[in-house]
Amino acid sequence: MGFLDKLFNFGKADDERNTNPSVASVNIKMGRYSDNNKTVAKTNKWYEAEDLYKEKKYNESIEAFFDYLRDDVEDNVRLTKISESTYSFEIYQGTKIVHGQINLNEVTAQVSLAQMEKGLIPVMRRLLEMNYTLFYARYALHDNRLCMLFDSSREIASPNKLYYGLKELATKADKQDDLLVSDFASLKAIDDSHVVQFTEQEKETKYKYFVFWIESTLKKIEELNQDSFSGGIAYMFLSLIYKLDFLITPEGKLLNEIERINNLYWLNKEDKTAVERNQLLKDAFQKLLLWDKAEVLKYFYRAKATFSVNAPKPQQVLTDGVRSALDNMQWYKDNKHFDIANTVMEYGIAYCQYSYSLPKPLTDLFTLYMHINYSAYFEELGFTERYYNQHTFKMSEIKSRINYIINQAKEKYPLLAFNTDQLYFSSLVDFNISFLKQIETFNFDNKQQ
Repeated sequence: MGFLDKLFNFGKADDERNTNPSVASVNIKMGRYSDNNKTVAKTNKWYEAEDLYKEKKYNESIEAFFDYLRDDVEDNVRLTKISESTYSFEIYQGTKIVHGQINLNEVTAQVSLAQMEKGLIPVMRRLLEMNYTLFYARYALHDNRLCMLFDSSREIASPNKLYYGLKELATKADKQDDLLVSDFASLKAIDDSHVVQFTEQEKETKYKYFVFWIESTLKKIEELNQDSFSGGIAYMFLSLIYKLDFLITPEGKLLNEIERINNLYWLNKEDKTAVERNQLLKDAFQKLLLWDKAEVLKYFYRAKATFSVNAPKPQQVLTDGVRSALDNMQWYKDNKHFDIANTVMEYGIAYCQYSYSLPKPLTDLFTLYMHINYSAYFEELGFTERYYNQHTFKMSEIKSRINYIINQAKEKYPLLAFNTDQLYFSSLVDFNISFLKQIETFNFDNKQQ
């Protein structure tokens, strides 16, 4: 074995390990659920549902639509045929389950938000105000249960209306139930027994890094000139937000707080200087560190989902974001602020992952990117893949994983390509640059030219 093989591949024993790049050693998912991951066969089910609806074959259209909606890995949608023209269904979205019925005349669905033993004017006022923000669903009170309802005549329940109506119902309910219960002490959680708590090891590891990443970011920022490094500091805070969201995946009130901190930076951006906005984020994170550990752990759980909260964006949006990050990190790299350079590059793709519904191969590649950059975290979670360790890269396994991700996506994205020969393994910052340069060239067109 040559010197470079020893340097970049840890040793012959590891090289000869029989690893399967398609299977992670630990079944812990990173990031939020995205429905921008449909296979070609699933996508065809959508077109089939539309065609059948136009032909007024409503039963067949309903069955094709729910087949499209169902993610077989998540097991998130269940349609039960009761008779020739009647069905019941369940749709899982976070802490909520949408229960629905379909008969000859209509499609109805409802989801429970919270138990309310007595009428509370503040609660009812909030729900009344939120009703005006809805397009398809509505809030209601039924048998001391706060709930959301959706209904439609079957004849006008096109796949498009069903998709957006059920999505609004499911995503709004999943968002509001935790907020209502946390904001009003008299309300009780309901219909959430299907969620799965993280294991104790996962909870402890995620809490450890939740605190560590916030504290270490605040410490690094304190060491910088707040004016001359205001841009770099902003990148550090924003990347922290997106890292916590993707790697920790908190839910409920904690997720809402992280989203609020993110909005502090972007809302009314033109009215405040970068230094002022950075200070707002600094104060918010310092307050977040004061949360009791037990309160943080309450929001460490995993649940199935059917709809992505974010919408897809054109490929050009991602390309522009990555290119901008590569341009903006150059000064920090040239001046040997390698940590900030890496943070700027992470932001370039993490912002897109946080804000948009990305194609599955891109999310899988981002997961690999984060695994390499935060190898200690993944190792403590129990992952045995060691792509990067103590300035040493596992080149063959990194390339194997990338090639597997690209090959799995070829049916849907035949023009997608990643030249692993263009990856550089001399340092982490050089690897990150070469990795993002490949992503910058991605083509997600689904047809050969």
